[in-house]
Amino acid sequence: MKRIFYLFILFPLYVFSQNQSREELILREGWKFIKNDDQLFKNENFDDSQWEQISLPHDWAIKGPFDKKYDLQKVAIFQDGEKKATEKSGRTGALPYIGTGWYRNTIHIDENLDSKQYLLQFDGAMSEAQVFINGKKVGEHPYGYAYFYFDITSYLQEGDNTLAVRLHNEPKSSRWYPGAGIYRNVTLITKNESNFEQWGTTITTPFVDDRQAKVVVNSQVNGDVDQVTFEIVNHENEVIAKGTSNTKYGNQFESILEVKDPQLWSPESPYLYQTKITAYQKGKVTDEIEKTFGIRTISFTADKGFELNGKQRKFKGVCLHHDLGPIGIAINRAALKRQLVIMKEMGADAIRTAHNMPSIEQMELCDEIGLMVIAESFDEWKKPKVDNGYHRFFDDWAQKDIENLVRRLKNHPSIVMWSAGNEVPDQFGSVGVKRAKWLQDIFHKEDPTRPVTVGMDQVKAVMESGFGAILDIPGLNYRTHLYDEAFEKFPQGFVLGSETASTVSSRGVYKFPVEEFKKKKYDDFQSSSYDYEACPWSNIPEDDFILQDDKPWVLGEFVWTGFDYLGEPSPYNEEWPSRSSYFGICDLAGMPKDRFYLYKSRWNTAEETLHILPHWNWEGREGETTPVFVYTNYNSAELFINGKSQGVRTKDKDTRLDRYRLRWMDVKYQAGTVKVVAYDDAGNKVAEKEVHTAGKPHHFKLEADRKTINADGEDLSFVTVSVVDKEGNLCPNANIPLTFNVQGQGSFKAVCNGDATSLELFHLPKMKTFNGKLVVLVQSKQIEGKAILKVKGKGVKQKSIEIAVAKD
Repeated sequence: MKRIFYLFILFPLYVFSQNQSREELILREGWKFIKNDDQLFKNENFDDSQWEQISLPHDWAIKGPFDKKYDLQKVAIFQDGEKKATEKSGRTGALPYIGTGWYRNTIHIDENLDSKQYLLQFDGAMSEAQVFINGKKVGEHPYGYAYFYFDITSYLQEGDNTLAVRLHNEPKSSRWYPGAGIYRNVTLITKNESNFEQWGTTITTPFVDDRQAKVVVNSQVNGDVDQVTFEIVNHENEVIAKGTSNTKYGNQFESILEVKDPQLWSPESPYLYQTKITAYQKGKVTDEIEKTFGIRTISFTADKGFELNGKQRKFKGVCLHHDLGPIGIAINRAALKRQLVIMKEMGADAIRTAHNMPSIEQMELCDEIGLMVIAESFDEWKKPKVDNGYHRFFDDWAQKDIENLVRRLKNHPSIVMWSAGNEVPDQFGSVGVKRAKWLQDIFHKEDPTRPVTVGMDQVKAVMESGFGAILDIPGLNYRTHLYDEAFEKFPQGFVLGSETASTVSSRGVYKFPVEEFKKKKYDDFQSSSYDYEACPWSNIPEDDFILQDDKPWVLGEFVWTGFDYLGEPSPYNEEWPSRSSYFGICDLAGMPKDRFYLYKSRWNTAEETLHILPHWNWEGREGETTPVFVYTNYNSAELFINGKSQGVRTKDKDTRLDRYRLRWMDVKYQAGTVKVVAYDDAGNKVAEKEVHTAGKPHHFKLEADRKTINADGEDLSFVTVSVVDKEGNLCPNANIPLTFNVQGQGSFKAVCNGDATSLELFHLPKMKTFNGKLVVLVQSKQIEGKAILKVKGKGVKQKSIEIAVAKD
């Protein structure tokens, strides 16, 4: 079986553009908001003087407070194999997302309405959106993750126009924190009546080699466009190809362009081109769009697996939820970029947007940074997972939502696969098979260049029903023991680890004895960072590593998850307080857990990894067995405790738990120094590292991910605050209340310590450290200068850090 997909990619260059033919204005400022259920608020003359003034993007629930009463669900989680319903107190983050919110703004029109078309585009609104202009309903769109737009031309009048948006979130509508509000951008698009159709340009390359790429550009138009011209510009701003089309096929113009010696897009070299497409009417420019794109090929075959640009590779992927930790779901480019950069530094080359349609900003950043993407659509089809989930809208909206997703995003080079769903209950029986084929056919119609997958957890059922056999890419969620059987029964000749591991851990927390556990619980509601613990349905990283290395027909994996996220606090679904996940390779604040270095040692072998765990502050455990693990890209290392050798360990391919880790299981604790010396395969010493028993907290260490941020009022610097002793050693047991103050051309945005049990509010400038650390977010103002963050804590020397705020 062979499936080959060729693609030429493009995505919007700008978030704001203005020329004689069109204007695209993101509506960030001037909004008023109230959380209320009075439908009169849509009326243009309603008094909104007491409403809260906000800017977009906006998440009305993230400021809390945390309270188990919010969306308290009594349910048996089918995906977890539960048979009896129990109280799930933190399943959706214990934040007040339920209810109705109203947004209002004013759109001013000072030109002739008869000669223009006005579109109002939403990149995401959570959820059940209803849009009104001057009191009249323009339309609705229920899915909170969907892209949609309305033509509002006929609803507008010259002068001021009242825009109102009603959003509503039902209880029991999600399995995680969905957030609330207009959390992605809203754009007002003004065009001439003769224009390019919204999301109507498609670019493909039916032929690519080292010498040339055949570029086919197809643009749909509205009105009396009679000519379209095309230019392609390289990274050096040189025009390298031009084309003109004077023939319209229905409402489409098409042109073929040649790119000589193309630079191919890949995670290792994410090369991007630009193009300008111009529409004419009787020689006059009537519309113009600018795009950025990349060229690459993808192929999935039984004999070679996945190939990018003709080269075999396996996905080193992670799943990412849509929330951004302490700032909730409100989209922010700096926060998104930080997440993606951290994953790229770990060695990841791909992400899966689980379980939602991704933001345009996320796709642009993946294009630029170099991360392949599985763009997911739904967590639920016709059969429900939660009482008020997407199943209520599936029949009426699924096709439209997929069409909008693909039309909006299909030209991004980073996207290599679409996902039609995740662990849907429809996996059983012939009805589910037909439903899967119907959805896959919609994807194929909209984009024949990419394959479609589904994350399947009911592997026995999909083998029996044929559900897994009809998919382009059969994706298995967990069920590592069924990989071989699935490979034998599925006709595709390969399988994908669409969701893997779900190991649970808390940053800096270590439990004894050190043993493998499923659904292990402790009195402090934390999980051990020895990385031996998982849920009943999941596993530790080794089980997936072995499949990737030993089975050539496994296409790779997407680990659940890159970062902790709000809600779904397995294994503490029934305990309180526990309001965020433990699955992340990084915690909710974005700080790496120990597992980060295990994955880095395997995925990013170009950089040295030498990481020791646990910490070495164990007063009261003197003489007790305290195992030491080392995560490293080297095969051998020697461990020393206070200068005394504990022996050399070498990775053993034949032993599951020693294949990827170095373990000293019988070490006795004594305060002092832990030292590890790594050796190459010839026995030469190549690296060493030490961990010391820390003294009393003395001062703070402040580290900013970016020392200069843009003076746009939105950019963020993430400052990691560590409590250290007099010698600068991290104090791993320090849980100290801190306060924060930002002066100058910056402001305090949020703070997070990564503790899944913490009920402290993110938006207040105070919080305890968790195991010696937390992260403070400093936001820029719109004036150049410097922002100064000051950190204070009782008994610890005050510290400050300067961050430059400059125009980009």
